[in-house]
Amino acid sequence: MRGDTRTDRTELRAEPRPPAGRAGFRQAIGHEWIKFTSVRSTLWTAVAAGTVTALGAVFVALSESLQPDDTVLGGSLTLAVVGQMLAAVFGVLVVSGEYASGTIRTTLTACPRRGTVVAAKTTLVASVLYAVGLISCTAAYLLGDALLPSGTYAQGEPLPALFGAAASFAVSGLLGLAIGLLVRHSAGAVTAAVAVLLLPSLLGPLFGDFQGWVAGVSPTAALEKVIQTSDAGAEVVGSLGAGASLLLVAGYTVGVLLVAGTAFRLRDVH
Repeated sequence: MRGDTRTDRTELRAEPRPPAGRAGFRQAIGHEWIKFTSVRSTLWTAVAAGTVTALGAVFVALSESLQPDDTVLGGSLTLAVVGQMLAAVFGVLVVSGEYASGTIRTTLTACPRRGTVVAAKTTLVASVLYAVGLISCTAAYLLGDALLPSGTYAQGEPLPALFGAAASFAVSGLLGLAIGLLVRHSAGAVTAAVAVLLLPSLLGPLFGDFQGWVAGVSPTAALEKVIQTSDAGAEVVGSLGAGASLLLVAGYTVGVLLVAGTAFRLRDVH
C-alpha cells in the first residue's frame, strides 16, 4: 500500500500542467473580427461610411449641382469627405466601445500582450476601411459616370485616385483609433476625431497667406486632392501634391498611433 501511495504521488507530481494560454496575433485578429461583426455600432458605422459615399454620387447627379470646372470623379466623390469622417468614427468606436462596456478587461485577459491587441485593432481598422473605401468610391465613380451628362464634365483620373481615396479612409480610421486609445471616452474621442478632420479647413482662412499650410495638413485636404475636386486649389489646401499630402497625413497618424499604443501599454484599463 505504501509503495502504491508513493507511486501515485510521483505520478501526480510528474503530471504536466496545462500551458497558460495566451492568444497570439492570429487569435487576436479573430477576436477583433468577431467583435466587429457582432457589435452594431462599429458594423453599421462602417456600412454608413460606404453607403453615404456611394449614394452621394446619385444625389450630386440628380441635383445638378456640379460646377463647370468639376470632374466626374471629383463630383461623384463629393460625399467621400463625410464617409471619411465616419471612417474616423469607426476607428474610435473599435476601442472606446470596449471601454464603455467594460469588455476591454475581457480582451486583455484573453490577450495580455497589449502590443498585440493594438496591432490586431490596427490591422482590422485599416483592412476593413480600405475595403469599404475602395468599394464605395469605385461604386460612386461608376454611378456618377452613368448619371452625369456625357461630355459635360472632364472625366478626371480614376486611377490611382480610387486607391488613394481608399487609403485615406484607412488612415482616417487609424487616426480615430489612436484618438480613441488616448481619450477612451466615446463622445469625447468622436468629437476630437471630427475636429482633427475639419478644424484645419475651417480655421485656415483665419491665417491669411498661411491658409494653405494650415488647411493642407488635414486628412480631408488630402482626400480632396486625391479625388481632384475643384475645391482643392493650392491657395486653399496647400501646394503639396495628392500623394505627398496623403503621405504627410499617414506619417503623423503613425506617430499619434505610436504614442497612443505606448499610453495603452502603460496605463490602467479603467
